[in-house]
Amino acid sequence: MKYIVEYEQEEDGRWLAEVLELPGVLAYGQTADEAIAKAQALALRVLADQLEHGEGAREMLSISFAAA
Repeated sequence: MKYIVEYEQEEDGRWLAEVLELPGVLAYGQTADEAIAKAQALALRVLADQLEHGEGAREMLSISFAAA
């Protein structure tokens, strides 16, 4: 699976990063790198929760992130 992390700077100076393939996975940071790292960590938590509850793929996973 490949997830795209989109990010942009808000008017107040904060950065917002979002993984569009996982609804609700978004995070703010003081820098673009911080926001991206937080979004990636949250995405991994969401995927782990899905796997624990039998909602994910049954085969072995390979996950990568790409910034957009």
